[in-house]
Amino acid sequence: MINLKQDTEGFVRMNRHFPQKLALSITFTDGTQEETTGRRMNELYDAALAEFRLQNNMDAKGFSRSPVKIHRKNAVGFVPVQPGLNK
Repeated sequence: MINLKQDTEGFVRMNRHFPQKLALSITFTDGTQEETTGRRMNELYDAALAEFRLQNNMDAKGFSRSPVKIHRKNAVGFVPVQPGLNK
């Protein structure tokens, strides 16, 4: 089991997909813990990645459709979480 810790801004560090059946434990800033699966965390990661691409004028594959030159990695490193994410 992997334990992830929420930072003070409400995010956990996650820069890749986890195996879908992997058991994860998340410790929130208020001290509570919640268990979830890799599948649920992957869904949250994909949603954060889609939001990142939308905000930076990228298409679904991550190609920039904006004339402004932005030199950012086409990925997210942090995923927003909150208690009750399995519901």
